[in-house]
Amino acid sequence: MHNLDEQVISTALTWAEESPLWLCTVLSTYGSSPRQPGAMMVIREDGRYCGSLSGGCVEESFLTRISDAVFSAASQIVRYGEGGFAPDRALPCGGVLDILVEKLLPGIAATDYLQRMQQAMISAHSLEKRLVLPHACHVVKPSAYASHTFAQIKGAEVVLTLSAPPRVIIAGLSNVALYCANFALALGFETLVCEHSEEVLLNLAGDLDSGITLIRQFPAAYLEREGCHPGTAILSLTHDPRIDDLTMMEAVNLPAFYIGAMGSMNNSQRRKERLVRIGDLEPRQVSRIHAPVGIDIGSKTPAEIALSIMADIVRYKNGVCRSEVATAHDVSAAHP
Repeated sequence: MHNLDEQVISTALTWAEESPLWLCTVLSTYGSSPRQPGAMMVIREDGRYCGSLSGGCVEESFLTRISDAVFSAASQIVRYGEGGFAPDRALPCGGVLDILVEKLLPGIAATDYLQRMQQAMISAHSLEKRLVLPHACHVVKPSAYASHTFAQIKGAEVVLTLSAPPRVIIAGLSNVALYCANFALALGFETLVCEHSEEVLLNLAGDLDSGITLIRQFPAAYLEREGCHPGTAILSLTHDPRIDDLTMMEAVNLPAFYIGAMGSMNNSQRRKERLVRIGDLEPRQVSRIHAPVGIDIGSKTPAEIALSIMADIVRYKNGVCRSEVATAHDVSAAHP
């Protein structure tokens, strides 16, 4: 499974030679909005579409206006909410959406444009688009890492930087790691799994979903050599101290936004003591490690534990304060 925006571009490519398309991208939001800047939707002339701009609030209005030939320019910015179009249903909490609408005519130019966008997404790069309203986009290229999507508008010129997808690096395969990897991919994370054991790979790697990158290396060695960008969560979920401890020793020196290791409260405390005593880590470094990892949902099965872990990662990614959600406690039954 790919994230929703990749699905939008992939679907657009399958339609690009047979129908005019409208590629719609959320530029900015004000107030409460169901989707973030960068959310995409593609619409065919016959009304078929893929993606979402607002969770259902403006999509029907878009379809109607396309059939009425309202969006005829190669590019334009439209607003839904106060000061713009009146949506078919009020936006949640009075929110406002600014949306870039690009009309793509069938042919090689549209296909090439969409392929360049797709390649940047597959490569997990940020993407920069430049255009001058009401003309077609004239620059689309990978750009330096960006953790969030943002638009710069100066007169008729629009520079849109689409963020790189968040990343999860999982150290070692286990039943919990397997579910975590598949959940992460479904949630739109670039997902990497490091596993060096041929026996483990033989037993578990076949259950990884297509789209997950499998790295056949010792996890700590990979992290030492490759590092990570700030939009990365690093997890070690094996219960093997040789993997978990060494992974944590490397991870705390990297700019990852989330670092977690599986284990009961007692085992997690012993690991932290080992990392200070043997790994020569400082308490401030060890304090970055979420252990026990995940939020307390009473998880018992590997799938439930993985769900609690990914929920906590998404919470951090979205900037939700710890006080707003239950945090992990001693779940030794689930994390032996």
